[in-house]
Amino acid sequence: MKKKQKILNIYLFFLILLLFPTSFLSIKTFKKLSIKDIRIHGTNVFTSNDLVKNSSLNLSTRLIFIKTKYIEEELRRNLSLKNVSVNRQIFPFGLKILIKTRAPIAFGEKDLDGKKISGYIDENGFFIDKEFTEKINLENLTVQVYGWRDNYKKTLSKILTFQKNGEIELLEIKFSSNSFLTLEEKDLKTLLLGFNPDLISSQLKVISQLKDQLNKNKFSEKIDIIDLTDPENPIIKVFKP
Repeated sequence: MKKKQKILNIYLFFLILLLFPTSFLSIKTFKKLSIKDIRIHGTNVFTSNDLVKNSSLNLSTRLIFIKTKYIEEELRRNLSLKNVSVNRQIFPFGLKILIKTRAPIAFGEKDLDGKKISGYIDENGFFIDKEFTEKINLENLTVQVYGWRDNYKKTLSKILTFQKNGEIELLEIKFSSNSFLTLEEKDLKTLLLGFNPDLISSQLKVISQLKDQLNKNKFSEKIDIIDLTDPENPIIKVFKP
């Protein structure tokens, strides 16, 4: 009888050892998150408070109930992030947030509630708020984008890629309030592209050809405006003193 009791005690002892870590982990996952439990990796641009303000992350929420994928989508959208990964952790307890920011290649300006907001534009046409921009190589930026809107991203990406590849030397990209697109190029001056974003590839091809002709001195007039609203029939207006 004593032998059986001894065996039973040993069994219970090992069972407790086995269950204790599981119980401990369960308790940890139900612990509430605090601001100090948020750890950011990949950048020093953001603080934990920035991430809380720009998402639905509630610090009174228990770790196990935090919707990491939903938080990722919010942060990616609200902070114009290239990528973000949010992971729950037990050891150390909290959220590990890995952030990849966008690299600015142009200055930017957009209208928000009647106010001009300054920032930057990346190669995919995304607007980056000034306070959330990596302060690297900003002194090398030469292009200014005015009138940015979310639905201009695709058009901007094509133009900025063209610029990045050295095809043209842009100074300014401007969308008017009615979405009319105008470019300012170092040598070709004012380029009128118009309202149709579907023409942008053809228009950029013509701009490249004109730039090449100018570099080869195939025309010497001082260009004032080039109308490319119809890329099949470009109209060049020269400066007349």
